[in-house]
Amino acid sequence: MSRTELPISGQGPPERADAARNRRRILDATARLVAEQGAQAVTMNAVAHAADMGVGTVYRRFGGVSQLLFALLDHGERRFQQAFMTGPPPLGPGAPPAERLRAFLHALADRVLEQRMIMYAAETASPSARYRNGAYLTTHAHVSMLLRLMRPGTDAGTLAHLLLAPFVPSLFEHLSADRALTPEQIKDGIDALLRLAEPD
Repeated sequence: MSRTELPISGQGPPERADAARNRRRILDATARLVAEQGAQAVTMNAVAHAADMGVGTVYRRFGGVSQLLFALLDHGERRFQQAFMTGPPPLGPGAPPAERLRAFLHALADRVLEQRMIMYAAETASPSARYRNGAYLTTHAHVSMLLRLMRPGTDAGTLAHLLLAPFVPSLFEHLSADRALTPEQIKDGIDALLRLAEPD
């Protein structure tokens, strides 16, 4: 696999029709719970009740609340990945790596702001799951690739983790709710952070 051929989160072999139906019912029930009561209301029992199926079926399909909430985020994540892997520049291929990195971090900020409550619930249910999740692994691989192009010879993998560390839902909730920052102000802060990392 080349550096630009990153795996789409959630790709796998086709599901059987009954398994796909059950998956959709569970995710639809989860989405209703989030919309009506907030992400904190999502438990495996609550989802099973809302989906009108046994809790054992929900556990067998998703394993736990964290996996369930990450799966709920997956559809938007696929669109996001397609945009930065094959979409138009500067987010997609064709722009210089520094411009792509800036566009990527701005788009990631928008995504975290939009989905922060579900992301927060997913990461609270299993804090370390963030770093094993396919979405994060793909994001990390993409940022590592851009950093490698920008700074050959550096430990791009570690730098990518450190650069992505602030993009957590709890911080974005604090910035937007407690600090009352607009998305534009948060992106201005991202740009300032990137300028600090530029060589003199």
